Amino acid sequence: MPKPLKVAIVCDWLTGIGGAERVVYELHNMYPDAPIFTSQYDANPKIWHGWHWLEEADIRTTWLQKLPKSLKKFLPVLRALTFPRIDFSDYDLVLSSSGAEAKSVKTGPNTLHICYCHSPTQYYWKRYDEYMRNPGFPRGFNWLARFSLKMLVAPLRQWDRIAAKRPDIMIANSTHTQEMIKKYYRRDSVVIFPPVDVDRFKIHGAPPTRHGFVTAGRQTPYKRIDLAVQACTELKVPLVVIGNGPDHKKLERMAGRNITFLTAVSDEDIAKHFQSSLAFIFPTNVEDFGVTAIEAMAAGAPVIAYKKGGPLDYIKPNKTGLFFDQLTVKSLSKALVEFNSARFNAKEISSFSDNFSAKKFAAQINDLIEKNPIL
Repeated sequence: MPKPLKVAIVCDWLTGIGGAERVVYELHNMYPDAPIFTSQYDANPKIWHGWHWLEEADIRTTWLQKLPKSLKKFLPVLRALTFPRIDFSDYDLVLSSSGAEAKSVKTGPNTLHICYCHSPTQYYWKRYDEYMRNPGFPRGFNWLARFSLKMLVAPLRQWDRIAAKRPDIMIANSTHTQEMIKKYYRRDSVVIFPPVDVDRFKIHGAPPTRHGFVTAGRQTPYKRIDLAVQACTELKVPLVVIGNGPDHKKLERMAGRNITFLTAVSDEDIAKHFQSSLAFIFPTNVEDFGVTAIEAMAAGAPVIAYKKGGPLDYIKPNKTGLFFDQLTVKSLSKALVEFNSARFNAKEISSFSDNFSAKKFAAQINDLIEKNPIL
């Protein structure tokens, strides 16, 4: 009988629930005894919304865990110095979930390193200009952040390309990310869609009456929730906006009386809002994938999205949703006017979401591991 594989899981950080953390969760379910290595872990239970598995997991942090909050803005450089020094040569399998520096860990010739890449590091590549406009430092220090990023971006991009060569296999979370990996890292990858807890959003029992639109997400400039608010305000159609963020006050000021803002919504209530909506509006500026859109589909809601990035993998026009072509209020409004709920079958949309389930994710990861000759 072959001996069990010695497995390690690596991720950039564990400081809140997002798509990358959900991948870590599913990898942990596949290998519950594998230690999870990360730069920093915020153990505050308030941010994990019942993710009690973290309390039992073997989480191992780096020296960056001890840094004061005042230095956390400098973490990209410090992570780039730290992760390559973590040696996994005595492991059989390393699974990294990374959109930043975790992919750079050191492995030996007998170790299989599979990196699940959420995106090439955004602050070096496709969102560099956005970070230059708004580095997010305290007032008075943004000029220094811009100057430092401009001076360092060339060597950091070179470092990032070298780091991306370390994994033996690169997985992309969408065909869009696959294209970005090819463009920026000049290497091939396989597409495995991220795991979505579709069962949590499915309707059990009599379907609710559907009315109005819904959108959800962190309210930041690139999410472009302002387009949904403006378009629905002008058309005088109901819209529920779920979430919070730095743009919240701005969105409230531009909203009409037909817009409802919900900043503190339970997981159960989010599912109910998706289940009772005519459609989910997803106006994000080139999302790498878009887990929330799949959650809405699991609830039977079609998705109206900007025609670029991740949505190209799951929106089938007039079957699972609609596209709008430009990031403008006019373009989104046109799609909303053309939207006809009678064309869509909620049960078929919900069934389609099973293509993005955690079960399918685990099966595809296992298949990739079993086929690899290194093991």
